[in-house]
Amino acid sequence: MLLADFIKIGSSALESIYPSPEARGLVLMLCQSRLGVKSYTHVTEPSYAVPDEALPGLQEDLARLCASEPLQYVLGQTEFCGRIFKTAPGVLIPRPETEQLVQEAEKLVAGNPSPAILDMCTGSGCIAWTLALDLPGADVYAVDISDEALKQAEAQFPGTPGPHFSKMDVLSALPSGLPPMDLVVSNPPYIMEREKSAMRTNVLEYEPELALFVPDADPLLFYRAVADWSMALLRPGGYGIVEINEALGGETASVFELRGFTQVRVFDDFFGKMRFVSFKKA
Repeated sequence: MLLADFIKIGSSALESIYPSPEARGLVLMLCQSRLGVKSYTHVTEPSYAVPDEALPGLQEDLARLCASEPLQYVLGQTEFCGRIFKTAPGVLIPRPETEQLVQEAEKLVAGNPSPAILDMCTGSGCIAWTLALDLPGADVYAVDISDEALKQAEAQFPGTPGPHFSKMDVLSALPSGLPPMDLVVSNPPYIMEREKSAMRTNVLEYEPELALFVPDADPLLFYRAVADWSMALLRPGGYGIVEINEALGGETASVFELRGFTQVRVFDDFFGKMRFVSFKKA
């Protein structure tokens, strides 16, 4: 089968669940990953044929995509902050907005050659690993309640010194066994249950609810935990930064203001949506 034909057939099949440009983009990314071709190979080399031995695997991948399974799970990986992270069911897929969270977090410890950093609700470990690898002098700790998340996080870069991962329920008690921190960072669950109706099947049916949703009646419960942990662990002058629900910027900021933090700031992501709150311990 010609590559151009596979792209055409695959794009058409996915248009029942994705807008046409997105459907085509997913097929192109699939082909790039599995075949090592460029996104334009089918145009510049119209006679390029999919190798016979690769076609069954591609067709199986396409079937998974047509069942609304996220491309990142199909490929088993995703790019985050310039690195490839293993991505499997049971762990939240890293998002572009969270790359900005990491960038802003690194600014908060700029000038500190050996910051102690805590990543709460680490999930895949993408935040913790990126901070550890970008900041070689940093001592990074990461916690999560999910055994599957911790298993995947610990296995991201075998043989590479990285974060200290621990199983902890951030909602149950204040931390124990952790050193004083210069920075606390977190991308906790923040999507309200009532927002499910606006979400796609590829998220609802495949990504872990534990990492996504909070009760409508108490959507800020994780931010209170982050505030309590930060007050207990941060050194004077230390910072924190969290990713937030765009509909709850002011309310989230109030959580940290009421705990006594200073320089509480709400700011947008690169899509113009209210997405982050940063704060400082006096």
